[in-house]
Amino acid sequence: MIKSIKKLTVMLLLVVAFTSCDQDPTLQTYFVDNELKTGFLSIDAPVSLLNLDEVELTKEQQEAYQSITKLNVLAFRIDNNNNAEYLAELEKVKTILKNPKYEELIRGGNSSDGRFMVKFIGEVDNVDELILFGNANDKGFVVARVLGDDMNAGKLMSLQSVLKDMDFENANLGGITDFFK
Repeated sequence: MIKSIKKLTVMLLLVVAFTSCDQDPTLQTYFVDNELKTGFLSIDAPVSLLNLDEVELTKEQQEAYQSITKLNVLAFRIDNNNNAEYLAELEKVKTILKNPKYEELIRGGNSSDGRFMVKFIGEVDNVDELILFGNANDKGFVVARVLGDDMNAGKLMSLQSVLKDMDFENANLGGITDFFK
């Protein structure tokens, strides 16, 4: 009788453990699953790679920059031989980003040139992860995860003006721009 109760308890605990796990795919697992696959480019880099230390930043931009610790970038380039794979991978990323835990901050673009969106996990004033996603049907897509401590969505968005004018070729990110040439 005691052995039966122990077995039942162990089985119940195992069932609870397996059913309580979050089965939805995440960007982190998507990055890990695809970082070494053909057609993808993966970069894990410290934020210092952006070379923003030499740029004059406002106080808000400086706080945003200092709150970022790491960048994870995953890109998929389309070519004449992988259109079906591109569409499948693009759909996987879009499905992951539909999860309500990824809150939308901004989106834009159009169907002919490409689309982009910025999402985040956490609270607006305490972002755990900022996600930048963009795709162009003639180039491919790129997903970037911005990780850090005490990041603020508004302050992070203030960096867009600095990044817009940035010379990515000389910011040690030439691999991404070369990837899409």
